[in-house]
Formats: sequence, C-alpha cells, structure tokens
Amino acid sequence: MIILVDNRNDVTAAYRASFGREGISTASFTPTDFDTWFHSTSGPDLAAVEAFILGDFDRRETVTRVIKTRSEAPAIALNDSTGLEATLKLFAAGADDVVRKPVHAREIIARIGAIRRRAAANAKATSVGDIKVFNDGRDPEVGGTVLALPRRERRILEYLVAQRNRRVSRNQIFNAVYGLFDEEVEESVVESHISKLRKKLRGVLGYDPIDTKRFLGYQIVTRSSEAA
Repeated sequence: MIILVDNRNDVTAAYRASFGREGISTASFTPTDFDTWFHSTSGPDLAAVEAFILGDFDRRETVTRVIKTRSEAPAIALNDSTGLEATLKLFAAGADDVVRKPVHAREIIARIGAIRRRAAANAKATSVGDIKVFNDGRDPEVGGTVLALPRRERRILEYLVAQRNRRVSRNQIFNAVYGLFDEEVEESVVESHISKLRKKLRGVLGYDPIDTKRFLGYQIVTRSSEAA
C-alpha cells in the first residue's frame, strides 16, 4: 500500500486512480489527518505501507522527519516547481527522493523499487527456517530454491516473516496487501490467497509453515516449532 499526503483532493484522486490501474492500493490524507492517522496506527499496520508520497504542502520537512521515526518505507516528495533550497531541505529531513511533477505513477513505482533495492543491498535477507524473503520485489527462496509467487501472495509471505514473532489477524494481512481503506475488496479474499500460498509452500517444504489459530490469527512457523 502507498500513502499519499496532499491538501488537494483532486491531486490525490488522480494519483489513486493511476496507482490503481497499476494494481497498487493507496490511501490519501491531508497533512493534518495524516498526523492523526500516523500516530494512532499500530506497528503491524504501518509495516503494510510500501511508500509515502508527499505532495507540495507546508511542513513537508516535519512530516518527513515524523515518518522516519516509525517507518523504514521510502518517503518520496513531489515538487510542483524547481527550487534547490527546498530540495536540499527535504533530503536533509530524510526524504529518499524528490521528484519534479508531472510524473507518471509507473515512474514513482520504479523509484520506490530502486530505493528498496538499495536498502536491501545493505541489509540481509530475512529467514524463518527454510523460507527466505528479500522485501525488494524478488521472489522468496523456499527450501533453497526460488519460488515464483504472484505479488499478493509474495506480500503476504513477506508480511508474515516480518511479523514472525507474533500472530497477525486476517484484517492486518488484508491491510498489508490491499490497503487500510480498500472497501471494494472483501476481507475474506485473504483466506483464498493464504490457501494458495500454503499449497505452494507445502509442495516444496513437505509441511505447512503457516499456523492458524481461531480468533488469534496467523503465524509463520518452522518445522521444529510446528512439531512442538
């Protein structure tokens, strides 16, 4: 999910439509509403955010600094006009990129991917037992081999591995895949994605690494923890 922050509803509506055509879920806020949402949102829900896109509004440097206190997701600022001083201030505040408008949604997606790949190059992959995820768009390695997965199944697996020490609810997984405010898709679709993911993982590993407990949620497990 991508979070858009801008005072102008027409701007955020246009970008939401553009990202939607690329299969990317989005949510948009005014700067004031964003402050309220960001500080009240749980860590697992923030982990569902793939990037923050900041329009041209006052206090962007402050908002950028706030984002970096709780999230490692890329923060990209969009400028309506050129201005070296403003650009330098944004980078100093922690912005990962500053882009001159107009810019196509696909270019923004490519920039997000490039930022995440650079970050991944400086960080180790995350492993749980025989499952290794990369969080940079690459397919995971399962049982030592690359397992090609559709984007949503891959995102679910990455999210479960990121939250490996806790159980997560169907709602939290839905937010990670479809966004916090997507009302056009039923939350029950998560169960279909997990069912398909489980079948593929079981086919490689010989056991089901996704443990489910009613009312408690889902958690990734290893063979040893499953046996226990």
